[in-house]
Amino acid sequence: MINTVYRLKSPRRFEIAFEDFELENETVVRPTHLSICNADQRYYQGTRDAKVLKEKLPMALIHEAVGEVVFDKSGKFNIGDKVVMIPNQPVESDEYIAENYLRTSKFCGSSCDGFLQEYYVLSAERLLKLPDDINLDVAAFTEIVSVSMHAVTRFDSIAHNRRDVIGVWGDGNLAFITALLIKKSFPNTKVLVFGINSDKLSDFSFADETYLTTEIPENIYVDHAFECVGSNGSPIAIEQIISLIKPEGTISIMGVSEYPVPVNTRMILEKGLRLFGTSRSGREDFEKTIEMYQKHPQIVRYLQRLVSNVVEVEEFSDIKKAFEVDLKKPFGKTIMHWNI
Repeated sequence: MINTVYRLKSPRRFEIAFEDFELENETVVRPTHLSICNADQRYYQGTRDAKVLKEKLPMALIHEAVGEVVFDKSGKFNIGDKVVMIPNQPVESDEYIAENYLRTSKFCGSSCDGFLQEYYVLSAERLLKLPDDINLDVAAFTEIVSVSMHAVTRFDSIAHNRRDVIGVWGDGNLAFITALLIKKSFPNTKVLVFGINSDKLSDFSFADETYLTTEIPENIYVDHAFECVGSNGSPIAIEQIISLIKPEGTISIMGVSEYPVPVNTRMILEKGLRLFGTSRSGREDFEKTIEMYQKHPQIVRYLQRLVSNVVEVEEFSDIKKAFEVDLKKPFGKTIMHWNI
Protein backbone atom coordinates (compact mmCIF):
# COMPACT_ATOMS: atom_id res chain seq x y z
CA MET A 1 0.00 0.00 0.00
CA ILE A 2 1.33 3.45 -0.91
CA ASN A 3 1.21 6.16 1.75
CA THR A 4 1.83 9.89 1.39
CA VAL A 5 3.97 11.49 4.08
CA TYR A 6 4.32 15.26 4.53
CA ARG A 7 7.69 16.00 6.12
CA LEU A 8 9.31 19.20 7.28
CA LYS A 9 12.55 19.28 5.29
CA SER A 10 13.90 22.53 6.73
CA PRO A 11 12.34 25.42 8.66
CA ARG A 12 9.13 26.56 6.93
CA ARG A 13 9.62 24.09 4.08
CA PHE A 14 7.59 20.89 3.72
CA GLU A 15 8.13 18.11 1.20
CA ILE A 16 6.02 15.19 -0.01
CA ALA A 17 7.30 11.60 0.17
CA PHE A 18 5.67 8.36 -0.94
CA GLU A 19 6.27 5.18 1.02
CA ASP A 20 5.11 1.60 0.58
CA PHE A 21 4.04 -0.39 3.62
CA GLU A 22 2.87 -3.94 4.16
CA LEU A 23 0.08 -4.86 6.55
CA GLU A 24 0.73 -7.52 9.18
CA ASN A 25 -1.02 -7.31 12.54
CA GLU A 26 -1.22 -3.52 12.62
CA THR A 27 -4.12 -1.12 12.44
CA VAL A 28 -4.37 1.59 9.77
CA VAL A 29 -5.82 4.95 10.73
CA ARG A 30 -6.73 7.84 8.48
CA PRO A 31 -5.97 11.06 10.47
CA THR A 32 -8.93 13.46 10.41
CA HIS A 33 -8.20 16.16 13.02
CA LEU A 34 -4.68 17.28 13.88
CA SER A 35 -3.56 19.82 16.49
CA ILE A 36 -0.41 21.95 16.22
CA CYS A 37 1.73 21.95 19.36
CA ASN A 38 4.39 24.45 20.43
CA ALA A 39 6.96 21.71 19.87
CA ASP A 40 5.85 21.44 16.24
CA GLN A 41 6.23 25.19 15.90
CA ARG A 42 9.77 25.11 17.26
CA TYR A 43 10.70 22.75 14.44
CA TYR A 44 8.72 24.71 11.86
CA GLN A 45 10.30 28.04 12.84
CA GLY A 46 13.76 26.53 13.24
CA THR A 47 14.14 27.72 16.82
CA ARG A 48 15.47 24.37 18.01
CA ASP A 49 19.26 24.00 18.24
CA ALA A 50 20.83 23.70 14.78
CA LYS A 51 22.34 20.34 15.71
CA VAL A 52 18.92 19.00 16.70
CA LEU A 53 17.34 20.20 13.47
CA LYS A 54 20.11 18.57 11.42
CA GLU A 55 19.64 15.25 13.24
CA LYS A 56 15.84 15.12 13.07
CA LEU A 57 14.82 16.71 9.77
CA PRO A 58 13.28 15.75 7.43
CA MET A 59 10.47 14.52 9.67
CA ALA A 60 6.67 14.45 9.64
CA LEU A 61 5.39 16.65 12.45
CA ILE A 62 2.30 16.43 14.72
CA HIS A 63 1.83 14.24 17.77
CA GLU A 64 -1.68 15.41 18.69
CA ALA A 65 -4.29 13.80 16.45
CA VAL A 66 -7.39 11.69 16.11
CA GLY A 67 -8.49 9.64 13.16
CA GLU A 68 -10.72 6.98 11.70
CA VAL A 69 -9.90 3.28 11.52
CA VAL A 70 -9.74 2.08 7.90
CA PHE A 71 -8.15 -1.35 8.49
CA ASP A 72 -7.73 -3.51 11.57
CA LYS A 73 -6.40 -7.04 11.95
CA SER A 74 -6.49 -7.06 15.74
CA GLY A 75 -10.28 -7.37 15.97
CA LYS A 76 -10.36 -4.59 18.58
CA PHE A 77 -11.86 -1.95 16.30
CA ASN A 78 -14.55 -1.60 13.69
CA ILE A 79 -13.95 0.16 10.41
CA GLY A 80 -14.95 3.78 10.90
CA ASP A 81 -14.26 3.90 14.64
CA LYS A 82 -13.02 7.29 15.82
CA VAL A 83 -9.78 6.84 17.74
CA VAL A 84 -7.08 8.87 19.42
CA MET A 85 -3.52 7.93 18.48
CA ILE A 86 -0.92 7.60 21.25
CA PRO A 87 2.35 9.11 20.01
CA ASN A 88 4.59 7.38 22.52
CA GLN A 89 5.94 4.18 20.94
CA PRO A 90 7.66 1.97 23.56
CA VAL A 91 9.75 -1.02 22.49
CA GLU A 92 10.24 -2.43 26.00
CA SER A 93 8.68 -2.32 29.46
CA ASP A 94 10.19 -1.67 32.86
CA GLU A 95 8.93 -2.49 36.34
CA TYR A 96 9.76 0.96 37.68
CA ILE A 97 10.05 3.31 34.71
CA ALA A 98 6.94 4.43 32.84
CA GLU A 99 6.84 4.04 29.05
CA ASN A 100 7.13 7.79 28.47
CA TYR A 101 10.43 7.95 30.38
CA LEU A 102 12.17 4.95 28.84
CA ARG A 103 15.07 6.23 26.75
CA THR A 104 14.37 3.59 24.11
CA SER A 105 10.81 4.76 23.43
CA LYS A 106 10.10 6.56 20.17
CA PHE A 107 7.84 9.59 20.01
CA CYS A 108 5.90 10.66 16.93
CA GLY A 109 6.99 14.02 15.60
CA SER A 110 10.22 13.96 17.61
CA SER A 111 12.21 10.74 17.23
CA CYS A 112 10.06 9.25 14.44
CA ASP A 113 7.58 10.51 11.87
CA GLY A 114 4.46 12.09 13.30
CA PHE A 115 0.85 12.03 12.13
CA LEU A 116 1.20 14.44 9.20
CA GLN A 117 0.47 11.60 6.79
CA GLU A 118 -2.32 10.28 4.61
CA TYR A 119 -2.47 7.10 6.69
CA TYR A 120 -0.74 5.99 9.86
CA VAL A 121 0.09 2.36 10.64
CA LEU A 122 0.46 1.38 14.28
CA SER A 123 -0.30 -1.28 16.84
CA ALA A 124 -3.85 -1.48 18.17
CA GLU A 125 -2.34 -0.97 21.63
CA ARG A 126 -1.46 2.58 20.59
CA LEU A 127 -5.10 3.45 19.87
CA LEU A 128 -8.09 4.19 22.07
CA LYS A 129 -11.67 4.47 20.91
CA LEU A 130 -13.27 7.86 21.51
CA PRO A 131 -16.79 8.47 22.83
CA ASP A 132 -19.22 8.68 19.92
CA ASP A 133 -20.46 12.18 20.77
CA ILE A 134 -17.15 13.86 21.55
CA ASN A 135 -16.14 17.13 19.91
CA LEU A 136 -13.35 15.99 17.56
CA ASP A 137 -11.69 19.42 17.51
CA VAL A 138 -11.17 19.05 21.26
CA ALA A 139 -10.30 15.36 21.02
CA ALA A 140 -7.53 16.29 18.57
CA PHE A 141 -5.43 17.67 21.44
CA THR A 142 -6.14 14.84 23.86
CA GLU A 143 -2.38 14.21 23.98
CA ILE A 144 -1.61 17.46 25.82
CA VAL A 145 -4.59 16.82 28.12
CA SER A 146 -3.11 13.40 28.88
CA VAL A 147 0.20 15.08 29.78
CA SER A 148 -1.61 17.17 32.39
CA MET A 149 -3.44 14.06 33.55
CA HIS A 150 -0.08 12.33 33.96
CA ALA A 151 1.24 15.23 36.06
CA VAL A 152 -1.88 15.33 38.27
CA THR A 153 -1.78 11.55 38.77
CA ARG A 154 1.89 11.61 39.78
CA PHE A 155 1.25 14.56 42.07
CA ASP A 156 -1.50 12.59 43.81
CA SER A 157 0.96 9.78 44.57
CA ILE A 158 3.80 12.05 45.71
CA ALA A 159 2.36 15.05 47.57
CA HIS A 160 1.18 15.08 51.16
CA ASN A 161 -2.55 15.26 51.75
CA ARG A 162 -2.87 18.85 52.92
CA ARG A 163 -4.21 20.22 49.65
CA ASP A 164 -6.24 23.20 50.76
CA VAL A 165 -4.64 25.48 48.15
CA ILE A 166 -2.85 24.50 44.94
CA GLY A 167 -1.23 27.12 42.72
CA VAL A 168 -0.74 26.88 38.97
CA TRP A 169 1.81 29.18 37.35
CA GLY A 170 1.16 30.02 33.71
CA ASP A 171 -1.70 31.36 31.59
CA GLY A 172 -1.24 29.31 28.41
CA ASN A 173 -2.78 26.08 27.15
CA LEU A 174 -0.88 23.78 29.51
CA ALA A 175 -1.75 25.85 32.56
CA PHE A 176 -5.42 26.02 31.52
CA ILE A 177 -5.70 22.27 31.08
CA THR A 178 -3.71 21.44 34.22
CA ALA A 179 -5.68 23.83 36.43
CA LEU A 180 -8.95 22.43 35.04
CA LEU A 181 -7.95 18.82 35.77
CA ILE A 182 -6.76 19.73 39.27
CA LYS A 183 -10.11 21.35 40.01
CA LYS A 184 -12.05 18.33 38.75
CA SER A 185 -9.74 15.81 40.46
CA PHE A 186 -9.72 17.62 43.83
CA PRO A 187 -13.03 19.54 43.97
CA ASN A 188 -12.51 20.60 47.59
CA THR A 189 -9.16 22.21 46.81
CA LYS A 190 -8.86 25.93 46.15
CA VAL A 191 -7.08 26.43 42.81
CA LEU A 192 -5.16 29.68 42.26
CA VAL A 193 -3.75 30.58 38.85
CA PHE A 194 -0.85 33.01 38.43
CA GLY A 195 -0.06 34.55 35.04
CA ILE A 196 1.16 37.62 33.20
CA ASN A 197 -1.78 38.28 30.85
CA SER A 198 -5.06 39.46 32.36
CA ASP A 199 -7.02 38.67 29.17
CA LYS A 200 -5.86 35.05 29.23
CA LEU A 201 -6.49 34.74 32.95
CA SER A 202 -10.11 35.79 32.41
CA ASP A 203 -10.67 32.46 30.59
CA PHE A 204 -9.84 30.52 33.78
CA SER A 205 -13.39 30.93 35.07
CA PHE A 206 -13.30 27.53 36.81
CA ALA A 207 -10.38 28.62 39.03
CA ASP A 208 -11.13 29.98 42.48
CA GLU A 209 -8.83 32.96 42.03
CA THR A 210 -6.44 34.36 39.41
CA TYR A 211 -3.57 36.77 39.93
CA LEU A 212 -1.10 38.67 37.81
CA THR A 213 2.35 37.60 38.98
CA THR A 214 3.24 41.28 39.48
CA GLU A 215 0.20 41.97 41.67
CA ILE A 216 0.01 39.11 44.17
CA PRO A 217 -1.49 40.27 47.49
CA GLU A 218 0.33 39.67 50.73
CA ASN A 219 -0.46 36.53 52.72
CA ILE A 220 -1.11 34.42 49.61
CA TYR A 221 0.44 30.99 50.05
CA VAL A 222 -0.04 27.57 48.44
CA ASP A 223 0.38 24.05 49.75
CA HIS A 224 1.58 22.74 46.39
CA ALA A 225 2.28 24.15 42.95
CA PHE A 226 2.45 23.32 39.25
CA GLU A 227 4.86 25.22 36.99
CA CYS A 228 3.43 25.45 33.45
CA VAL A 229 5.45 28.39 32.14
CA GLY A 230 8.59 27.07 30.50
CA SER A 231 11.04 28.87 28.21
CA ASN A 232 12.55 32.11 29.54
CA GLY A 233 9.81 32.48 32.13
CA SER A 234 10.75 29.33 34.04
CA PRO A 235 13.35 30.91 36.37
CA ILE A 236 11.00 33.68 37.51
CA ALA A 237 8.05 31.34 37.95
CA ILE A 238 10.02 28.73 39.91
CA GLU A 239 11.54 31.42 42.14
CA GLN A 240 8.08 32.81 42.90
CA ILE A 241 6.70 29.35 43.61
CA ILE A 242 9.52 28.62 46.06
CA SER A 243 8.78 31.90 47.78
CA LEU A 244 5.01 31.32 48.15
CA ILE A 245 4.85 27.56 48.79
CA LYS A 246 4.53 26.28 52.33
CA PRO A 247 7.16 23.96 53.86
CA GLU A 248 7.20 20.38 52.60
CA GLY A 249 5.10 21.29 49.60
CA THR A 250 5.44 19.59 46.22
CA ILE A 251 6.28 21.37 42.97
CA SER A 252 5.48 19.82 39.61
CA ILE A 253 7.76 21.14 36.87
CA MET A 254 6.00 20.94 33.50
CA GLY A 255 7.28 23.87 31.44
CA VAL A 256 9.91 23.09 28.80
CA SER A 257 13.00 25.28 28.60
CA GLU A 258 15.75 25.01 25.99
CA TYR A 259 18.37 26.20 28.48
CA PRO A 260 19.39 25.32 32.07
CA VAL A 261 17.25 27.02 34.71
CA PRO A 262 18.81 28.31 37.96
CA VAL A 263 16.98 27.14 41.07
CA ASN A 264 17.13 28.51 44.62
CA THR A 265 18.38 25.33 46.30
CA ARG A 266 18.86 27.09 49.66
CA MET A 267 15.12 27.65 50.08
CA ILE A 268 14.31 24.20 48.70
CA LEU A 269 16.45 22.77 51.48
CA GLU A 270 15.11 25.10 54.17
CA LYS A 271 11.50 24.30 53.30
CA GLY A 272 12.07 20.62 52.60
CA LEU A 273 10.37 20.88 49.22
CA ARG A 274 9.80 18.09 46.72
CA LEU A 275 10.30 18.84 43.01
CA PHE A 276 9.39 16.40 40.28
CA GLY A 277 9.33 16.67 36.53
CA THR A 278 6.74 15.32 34.12
CA SER A 279 7.03 14.85 30.38
CA ARG A 280 4.74 13.29 27.82
CA SER A 281 2.33 10.50 28.76
CA GLY A 282 1.47 6.86 28.19
CA ARG A 283 -1.53 4.71 27.41
CA GLU A 284 -2.76 4.71 31.01
CA ASP A 285 -2.86 8.52 31.01
CA PHE A 286 -4.88 8.54 27.78
CA GLU A 287 -7.31 6.04 29.30
CA LYS A 288 -7.78 8.23 32.39
CA THR A 289 -8.27 11.29 30.18
CA ILE A 290 -11.04 9.66 28.16
CA GLU A 291 -12.67 8.46 31.38
CA MET A 292 -12.54 12.05 32.65
CA TYR A 293 -14.18 13.28 29.43
CA GLN A 294 -17.03 10.85 30.03
CA LYS A 295 -17.35 11.42 33.78
CA HIS A 296 -17.16 15.21 33.52
CA PRO A 297 -18.58 16.34 30.14
CA GLN A 298 -18.13 19.95 31.22
CA ILE A 299 -14.38 19.44 30.85
CA VAL A 300 -14.82 19.10 27.09
CA ARG A 301 -16.95 22.26 27.06
CA TYR A 302 -14.24 24.17 28.88
CA LEU A 303 -11.59 22.79 26.52
CA GLN A 304 -13.57 24.10 23.55
CA ARG A 305 -12.38 27.56 24.60
CA LEU A 306 -8.89 26.53 23.51
CA VAL A 307 -9.92 25.95 19.88
CA SER A 308 -8.81 29.30 18.46
CA ASN A 309 -8.31 28.40 14.78
CA VAL A 310 -9.66 25.70 12.48
CA VAL A 311 -7.92 25.31 9.12
CA GLU A 312 -9.33 23.13 6.34
CA VAL A 313 -6.34 21.33 4.80
CA GLU A 314 -7.35 20.26 1.32
CA GLU A 315 -4.08 20.72 -0.56
CA PHE A 316 -0.37 20.70 0.15
CA SER A 317 -0.05 24.49 0.51
CA ASP A 318 -2.68 24.49 3.27
CA ILE A 319 -0.24 22.79 5.65
CA LYS A 320 2.05 25.80 5.66
CA LYS A 321 -0.98 28.07 5.89
CA ALA A 322 -2.08 26.29 9.08
CA PHE A 323 1.33 26.73 10.71
CA GLU A 324 1.44 30.41 9.76
CA VAL A 325 -2.07 30.95 11.14
CA ASP A 326 -1.01 29.19 14.35
CA LEU A 327 1.94 31.56 14.70
CA LYS A 328 -0.41 34.54 14.99
CA LYS A 329 -2.81 33.10 17.56
CA PRO A 330 -2.81 34.86 20.95
CA PHE A 331 -4.02 31.78 22.84
CA GLY A 332 -5.35 28.28 22.32
CA LYS A 333 -4.90 25.60 19.68
CA THR A 334 -4.96 25.49 15.89
CA ILE A 335 -6.81 22.46 14.56
CA MET A 336 -6.31 21.10 11.05
CA HIS A 337 -9.24 19.32 9.42
CA TRP A 338 -7.20 16.82 7.46
CA ASN A 339 -8.94 16.47 4.07
CA ILE A 340 -5.85 16.34 1.87
